[in-house]
Amino acid sequence: MTARKNKPNKSDIEKHLDKIIKGDCITAMKALPDDCVDLVFADPPYNLQLGGDLTRPDNSRVNGVDDEWDKFASFKAYDEFTEQWLTEARRILKPDGAIWVIGSYHNIFRVGTAVQNTGFWILNDVIWRKSNPMPNFRGTRLTNAHETLIWAAKSQKSKYTFNYRALKTANDDLQMRSDWEFPICTGEERIKDEGGAKVHPTQKPEALLHRVLIGATKPGDVVLDPFFGSGTTGAAAKYLGRRYIGIERDKTYIAAAKKRIAAVKPLGDEELQTQPSPKAAPRVPFGTVVENRLIKPGAKLYSPRGNHEAKVRADGSLYVKEGEDEIQGSIHKVGAAVQNAQACNGWTYWHFEAKTGRKPIDFLRDKIRKEMRG
Repeated sequence: MTARKNKPNKSDIEKHLDKIIKGDCITAMKALPDDCVDLVFADPPYNLQLGGDLTRPDNSRVNGVDDEWDKFASFKAYDEFTEQWLTEARRILKPDGAIWVIGSYHNIFRVGTAVQNTGFWILNDVIWRKSNPMPNFRGTRLTNAHETLIWAAKSQKSKYTFNYRALKTANDDLQMRSDWEFPICTGEERIKDEGGAKVHPTQKPEALLHRVLIGATKPGDVVLDPFFGSGTTGAAAKYLGRRYIGIERDKTYIAAAKKRIAAVKPLGDEELQTQPSPKAAPRVPFGTVVENRLIKPGAKLYSPRGNHEAKVRADGSLYVKEGEDEIQGSIHKVGAAVQNAQACNGWTYWHFEAKTGRKPIDFLRDKIRKEMRG
């Protein structure tokens, strides 16, 4: 399916920033220009195909998803709807844009196929593990304790935003994994009407959107949510200094979302600063470290466990002699060779002797980068 082309018009997008478009998501996206948003976060209908009411052991009714927006005549109808909105979402994404789609086992596999069929390039799937899932009241299946998010770039060539170091820092300096644990919305976070009933049956936790936006966008980026619901994406975007565009056809959801977002106080510029990505930092070769005499020729470098030693030469190369073997080359080449590995990040592998103990030579590269930034 080929999306229609709309010539970019700055005013067309600016009039929608930080607002909710009332109407059908496909129609609304068709009115937007090409290449105008940085990220799409979508929580489409599950198409649960429910049969009858669901009750608890005490015979009280479970308030599940039985709204008209979640009902489709057939799988074919759902697939056609999915490809149509994904096609428009891809058209309005900037060349280096990306999409996140969340779903349950009822729909995520069909959505995943459509994501690939419409030209997106899948980067990861993420499991949102619910720390407080709703039990399986009938006792006929496993408790459904997770949902799946698909993260995909607009194309294989897209230079998508990934704030690797920010997520690693948030995870106590460990690489962020693809399984995330958050509770489902309860308590004060759950948006309720005047009678105390849930406004939206599938409201997502704001913490989940916080992580997505910190990891996949920059301050000022435009995030579009074609199934805006009670406004979780908009609330998280405003708080984190991003712009948002919501699309929603239910006036009750829109009213709740507007009230919710109006109460959000955005963070200041200083609070929005995150750990810079290594890719964004200026390139500093190891030779520059030697030239600045932070490591002097003849100094020894050590592997993390101390079982390999290398000597530094004036040109920034390393030299290792172990028995009959002599190895020389860059910090990466020599690091790989002593481990019999295909590749090695020499910056984190090799350590130097400091007054406070051994540290990775990456510490010295960071020192030079700080001086370059002034």
